[in-house]
Amino acid sequence: MKFLIVTADDFGLSDEVNRAVEIAHVEGVLTAASLMVGAPAAAAAVELARRLPRLAVGLHLALVDARPVLPASAAPDLVDAHGRLRTDMARVGAAISFLPRVRRQMLAEIRAQFEAFRATGLELDHVNGHKHFHLHPTVTSAILDHAAQFGVHAVRAPLEPRAVLERIERGSPRLAAAALRPWVRLQRLRLRRAGLTTPDQVFGLAWSGAMTQARLAGLIAHLPNGVSEIYAHPATGPVFAGAAPGYRYPEELAALTSPELRRQIEAAGIVTGAFTDAAQWRQPSG
Repeated sequence: MKFLIVTADDFGLSDEVNRAVEIAHVEGVLTAASLMVGAPAAAAAVELARRLPRLAVGLHLALVDARPVLPASAAPDLVDAHGRLRTDMARVGAAISFLPRVRRQMLAEIRAQFEAFRATGLELDHVNGHKHFHLHPTVTSAILDHAAQFGVHAVRAPLEPRAVLERIERGSPRLAAAALRPWVRLQRLRLRRAGLTTPDQVFGLAWSGAMTQARLAGLIAHLPNGVSEIYAHPATGPVFAGAAPGYRYPEELAALTSPELRRQIEAAGIVTGAFTDAAQWRQPSG
């Protein structure tokens, strides 16, 4: 009745993240990682993934607060003075909605990232977005437009059940999930109508950067039926280039490698795997 995908975001951001992904997969419960194809350590992440055939790898579309794949000159409205993708997400979102030239640049960057992932030779397990920017309707449309050509079968739709969080930790942050909920419901409807796999529930918004062992254990204890995704941000150190302020990277790595957590998952009879596995797991029940 329960299938769980455990994903690490920001794969390729740094050596510290890459090493943590390896440890959490080999020694812990991590089943998938989302690759930032334009990030500084992306090439090293690809080589690592080739040595870990059971690690499912997806595309972490990075369209804000990251390095672009295209030259800055090809996307002048998307980048700042340093050539990095802008951090003012609301303004970027409005620009791609209302300004055709900006929308064309965004679509070109999205295609470039799909092509960069395909060039790795890795099988594409899933697609999601850095800082959930893939919830923007234009980005969702682009994902759907590229699905057949690039083999997109699954996309994260981050619908996080508030009731589950409250059973674990009363007073959990709710702003992020509440603000995203209307966009997530629309996105999930569009994706499922197109025949793509999405999780029934996703955990990671309220506790982003602070997915501790106690919280992970609570999620396993109260995991709903169906397909769930838990995503985290493990790293071997707290400080590195690109690190998000306040994120508890080593704590998340420790949580993902906890022997108690593995035993808890096994005792509960929860099936774990990748998005591709989840689609096959669902088939017998329709």
